[in-house]
Amino acid sequence: MASAVSLSARTSKNGLLGYAIALSTVAFSLLICGALNPLLGNSTPYVILFPAVAFCAWYCGVGPSVLVVVLSLVAVEYRFIPPVHSFKSPSTEHLIDSLAFLLASGLVVTMGAARRRENEKLRNAQRTLEVCVKERTAELDSVNESLSELTARLLQLQDEERRRFARELHDSVGQLLAALGMNLSTTRTEIERLAKAAETLSESEALVQEMTKEVRTISHLLHPPLLDERGLSSALSWYIDGFEKRSKIKVDLELPEDLGRLSREHELAIFRVVQECLTNIHRHSGSPMAKIRIVYSDGLVLVEVEDQGKGIPAERLVEMDSVGVPGVGVRGMRERIRQLGGRLDIKSGSNGTKVEVCLPVTASSPVPLETSLRQSQTEKAPV
Repeated sequence: MASAVSLSARTSKNGLLGYAIALSTVAFSLLICGALNPLLGNSTPYVILFPAVAFCAWYCGVGPSVLVVVLSLVAVEYRFIPPVHSFKSPSTEHLIDSLAFLLASGLVVTMGAARRRENEKLRNAQRTLEVCVKERTAELDSVNESLSELTARLLQLQDEERRRFARELHDSVGQLLAALGMNLSTTRTEIERLAKAAETLSESEALVQEMTKEVRTISHLLHPPLLDERGLSSALSWYIDGFEKRSKIKVDLELPEDLGRLSREHELAIFRVVQECLTNIHRHSGSPMAKIRIVYSDGLVLVEVEDQGKGIPAERLVEMDSVGVPGVGVRGMRERIRQLGGRLDIKSGSNGTKVEVCLPVTASSPVPLETSLRQSQTEKAPV
């Protein structure tokens, strides 16, 4: 069907092609008539030539179809109706056959012309629809690109805000709590003879120290200073030590010895992915352990976070693979990795869940400790 429509369209654009096909069709039909006429009689040519007329009316156009009708009448009159090889007046029977062929051919040519007009309208509508689809696709691509840029900017602003908030907590609230603890300690020493007051002040001092520790922990969790000063390996080791103490979940960390320092964006993205995965394991999986494996090879970093929990339900896993459905944490992880040219896959079953991240990176040489400390102090200096 598609080839037939294509043939009709080509003959509409190229008139000579339509006439060539029409002449070839009528010549072939006349050859068949010559072969079958001795066996079937003088009425056979019209029966064989009529399909040729219908074919040309359907696919070649009005002009070639009319030419086929005229050539068919002349050829039958000259070659097949006695006396052959002459144009003498045929008998009444042959005249009726010729008129019937002419009327049937005219009807078929009219129907073919109407069909070709409808096909041309359909082709024009299809071309218009294709143009509209291309325009809408271009608009959609532009909107998606703008949305991607906006998402990347929001993630960048979020990281900057976390870094600033962590610095403010450490520099302002942390210092004030330290001063308050010193004052309470001095007061406790001076009024040690008052046992009850001293005991209360001791408890208050312990609470302040615990608050200081919690503020420092929250500050480091928001943006660990080790990530900027020492790199990804030190930051992950510190975070996992604290996570094991808080959650009582055993975490096995496997790091390459030659990982070195990566760009700030890559180190931050990998740290956030591990942080989000461990948080989800603690909240939802019920797993007693977690395994983190980071491999660096040929400019690619592979991050695997695996647990032995109850897994993610199949319907939830399908939803997480759909665009726009997963929660903020999963969406944030995927968007961070996608912005850096990588991909994130989640596999889950009855034996646990595995998150795989493949990220193209370029490792740089390790930054000296003194340089990192100076850079960190410069960032913390008040403006």
